[in-house]
Amino acid sequence: MRLSREKTNRLSHVITDLLVASQDVVFVEDRDTIRQSIVQTLQTLLKEEEQVEAQVRKKIGSQKREILEGTEEWEVLYRRYYSEEMRRMGVVHLTSHSSNS
Repeated sequence: MRLSREKTNRLSHVITDLLVASQDVVFVEDRDTIRQSIVQTLQTLLKEEEQVEAQVRKKIGSQKREILEGTEEWEVLYRRYYSEEMRRMGVVHLTSHSSNS
């Protein structure tokens, strides 16, 4: 997922505002330092997610036969491999399951 710099900054402000409003959080740094740390964390997470997506696409592309993006088979493999990569990184990935019954 890609977020523009403006969206990342806006999200960091929203998160900081929520933390400030929480009575469970005590700041030991000034608000701007916390916000900048949130921006750095978001950028790191987004970069890692891009790497996971690239790895998943590589796995799908390495199948014995070509699997076209957008097909149900491609989507199933993408979700499976994405979840595997996230677990490998120690991140629990929750997916929504749709039922066609």
